Amino acid sequence: MNELLDNINEFLESGEDNLKKERFNAAISDFFKAIVVACDYMIYRDMKILPKNHSERFSLLNKYFKEIYGEVSSLFIIYTNSYNFKIKKEDALKAKNYAYKLESFINKK
Repeated sequence: MNELLDNINEFLESGEDNLKKERFNAAISDFFKAIVVACDYMIYRDMKILPKNHSERFSLLNKYFKEIYGEVSSLFIIYTNSYNFKIKKEDALKAKNYAYKLESFINKK
């Protein structure tokens, strides 16, 4: 479990660095990875299951973490758009804010 927490922090730090350098596509990728690892942490903590892929993760989130599922799903669309399109700073900031929200939620429990 500590490895997951370390990974969240690494992705957050990398996202911050990319944001400062105005590499918004790279920033959203890092922040979304932090979000994914945070989701995996919560799923594992509560259910002792570590999702193998996005499909399994989204299925578990939809069933057991509905509110988180909705937020992550909307950010996933932005994240996947970054494969082919330039992402705006506002979109990177949305991912950043949610990544820190999940990180804070994890640290409170």
